Amino acid sequence: MGTHSGKALITGASSGIGATYAEKLARRGYNLVLVARDEARLKALAERLVVDTGVSVEVLRADLTADADLANVETRLAAGDVTMLVNNAGMAMTGGLLDNGPVELTRLIALNVTAPTRLASAAGKSFVAKGTGAIINIASVLALAPEMFDGVYSGTKAFLLNLSQSMAATLGPKGVHVQAVLPGATRTEIWERSGTDINAFPPEMVMFVDDLVDAALVGFDKGETVTIPPLADVGQWYALQAARLAMAPGLSRREVGDRYKVAAEA
Repeated sequence: MGTHSGKALITGASSGIGATYAEKLARRGYNLVLVARDEARLKALAERLVVDTGVSVEVLRADLTADADLANVETRLAAGDVTMLVNNAGMAMTGGLLDNGPVELTRLIALNVTAPTRLASAAGKSFVAKGTGAIINIASVLALAPEMFDGVYSGTKAFLLNLSQSMAATLGPKGVHVQAVLPGATRTEIWERSGTDINAFPPEMVMFVDDLVDAALVGFDKGETVTIPPLADVGQWYALQAARLAMAPGLSRREVGDRYKVAAEA
């Protein structure tokens, strides 16, 4: 791993993927702004990283489903000294669409869609103004598999994948690298919080978080827009992309497809 200079703001940094990004980026030389609800855990992580790596670590307590807290993080990004945003904070629900009510659904969308969108916008504006910067959005392989599990959660991750690809196309020429990371099942606290036993999965399906983040950073170093750490055959992803792009010329036309034309009356 190379040594970098810069400052990374990481959401959901108190545990799991976010805390692991914090450690890996600190060891690369990044100063950090750690964002999460659990201030005590953030401070403990910050103190350890300062001792272990010598970087500076700022703690910013925020509940990203609360508008005032989210606005504070946007303001922090707009200050101009952050060079990387890791949009990691997210949650899953217990059960699916029909098992939850308005409060649970609204909270999930607020954390998984609204917050990362607003933060990507704030970071993107700051980075474009400087002509450099990086945005990493943590999505999920479920963005590619809507039939497998709850469509609300997977839909939020498909949104992040779509947003990332669009931002990469528009902001890349302006000096901003955008990467979407699509983890598979990863051993983190999100499972326990959603009432799911991760140990019920076959062990060969569950990745350790250190391996996930190491692989994601290799993808970042390679300049990838989409990184899928568990996918062994990257040709499958390229084939999917090629098939999707091949449809583009036919997606908006004056004429409907023949299969939808009303048959002429006899």
